[in-house]
Amino acid sequence: MNNPLVSPGIGVIFWMIIAFGILAFILMKWGWPVILKSLNEREKAISDALNAAEETKKQMAQLQAKNDDLLKEAKQQRDEILRNARLTSEQIIEDARAKATVEADRIVENARENINYEKLKAMHDLKNQIATLSIEIAEKLIKEELSDKEKANDLVSRELQNAKLN
Repeated sequence: MNNPLVSPGIGVIFWMIIAFGILAFILMKWGWPVILKSLNEREKAISDALNAAEETKKQMAQLQAKNDDLLKEAKQQRDEILRNARLTSEQIIEDARAKATVEADRIVENARENINYEKLKAMHDLKNQIATLSIEIAEKLIKEELSDKEKANDLVSRELQNAKLN
């Protein structure tokens, strides 16, 4: 087991230390700053992304609150519009009902007036017909009674006596 890698000699150790030193010097001079710079940039990018995400989260919360307020306001406006529409429709129905009642009363009154007018007209026509019939009947009776002279004289004297009494 005389493997030089497992039990190295002083020369190998010396050269390994020099190679490690050169490598460490090169890395420290040109590698570490670049690596640290990129790590810092990455850390800053992640931090900025987290801050932007936090800011976006706050903005989303504000937008959600505004949306909730707008939704609440829209619901209130909808309810108000529905309430106004309901009141307007009730008012229109009430107005129509009142107009219909007034119109019905006017129609009933006109019908009553027409009935009274027709009743008076019918009574007038009936009176005229009765008067005409009475005159015709009286005319026929008088003709019959006056056809005989003696009856006619009796009738005239009787009427004269009645006329004086009244």
